[in-house]
Amino acid sequence: MSPRVSVVVPAYNNGDYVEQTLRSVLDQTYTDFELVVADHASQDDTWDRIQPFADDPRVRLERTEAGGGARRNWNRVSELARGELIKLVCGDDLLRPTMLAEQIEALDAAGDNAVMVASQRDLVDARGDVFLRSRGLDALDGVVSGPAALRATVRSGTNIFGEPACVLLRTDALRAAGWWQDLRYYIDAGSYAPVMVTGDVVALRRPLAAFRVSASQWSVRLMKAQAEEAAEFHRLAQRLAPTEISDSDVRRGDRMAKLVALQRRAAYTALGKRMRPLPRD
Repeated sequence: MSPRVSVVVPAYNNGDYVEQTLRSVLDQTYTDFELVVADHASQDDTWDRIQPFADDPRVRLERTEAGGGARRNWNRVSELARGELIKLVCGDDLLRPTMLAEQIEALDAAGDNAVMVASQRDLVDARGDVFLRSRGLDALDGVVSGPAALRATVRSGTNIFGEPACVLLRTDALRAAGWWQDLRYYIDAGSYAPVMVTGDVVALRRPLAAFRVSASQWSVRLMKAQAEEAAEFHRLAQRLAPTEISDSDVRRGDRMAKLVALQRRAAYTALGKRMRPLPRD
């Protein structure tokens, strides 16, 4: 019998953090889930670090060949999912213990038209210490139409739904949308968008995940392209929801994206040493 939820982890050079990530999944109060981990030809000790989890009946470990970047690994591990619902967790992020239980309860309460639930998250440094709490979702709260939620993220100039760890999706809806899209920094929001416009989104205004900002976290290396890729995403969103998202919404989003990129760059600079992990034994 298939589990209700598939939590999938596309690991790549996450040896410093992946054990904490997997434990945060396995410690969920909700129990009807599987955990699928795909190591994308890591060059560190990620594969060795995940071996102790192989004996857990909820866990499947896979290896994927090099090449294709984040999208290839995200799609490969997602295609292995057997659950009705899917959550992708990058190999350095964390789930709070009640996350699955709370998100599933909210999705079920919203009804069959709900295709996605997103919660806020805390931002933590490389050592796991919180430096910003309860981030995300802008003003969204409760059940919102997908196109309206998509407009909100366009106007903000950033991905208000957060990284995939913050989001639970219907697997069939993500599959029908073509799985994860090739939108580089906007691979997450750009992949939520075609799912969102098919139904409702549920916004949970409490932090149920932790997103780790570290020197190895791949979006840090793409800061220079963030504003340009945000503009590309805004136009994609407008094509998906043309009656909801206007030209003025897109222009506002483009302006905000430039400001957000500057703020993010300043934040990473201020974090400094906090982006580097402590030495391991």
